Amino acid sequence: MTTGKGRQNDPTRRQRIVDATLEVIAAYGVAATTHRRIAGEAGVPLGSVTYYFESLEALIGAAFLQLAAQSSALFSARLEAAEDRSGAIDAVVDIIAGTIWAKPRTLLLSYELYAFAARHPAVSAVMQQWMDTSRSALERFFDPLTARALDALVEGIGIHNSIDRAPLDREAIRIIVERIAVPKEEGASSPNFGGSGTIPP
Repeated sequence: MTTGKGRQNDPTRRQRIVDATLEVIAAYGVAATTHRRIAGEAGVPLGSVTYYFESLEALIGAAFLQLAAQSSALFSARLEAAEDRSGAIDAVVDIIAGTIWAKPRTLLLSYELYAFAARHPAVSAVMQQWMDTSRSALERFFDPLTARALDALVEGIGIHNSIDRAPLDREAIRIIVERIAVPKEEGASSPNFGGSGTIPP
């Protein structure tokens, strides 16, 4: 077991263990995540993992809390950069089609996170806070119901695109976002795109 002196000499060890847990979950899934795999990924003795976390469940929970906090911060920061509703639409498209949400690792971890949260109330509560934060960021530019729809759309398109044989491209994603975000009286007619990811008018 790590001594107090050892901890002082390696102040980053706990964080490395949490980061390694996310890597192991992304590679193997929660069901196949073990103390031994986490220790190997983090490059620490097996006893260090149990020193910092009383159970594997507590460690997985801490890793998912970190994921939720990081994703929420990136989401909010991108929306905060918008100055008006048009900019907010650009931000939503960027979040869906860019590097904030569309990365395969992020999507894999999100699948595991939702399944874990459904069975663990403490993580579920953090997920609710994450959704509330995302919706609040969107509500700077959209009514609450539209903000809720866009929040669901961000994850929904990302999940579908990760397994769809013809994933939606950025232009198609923009059309969908605009159809939800722009009031009908302001919306212009949409062009008809052919090929994969076709969005009917």
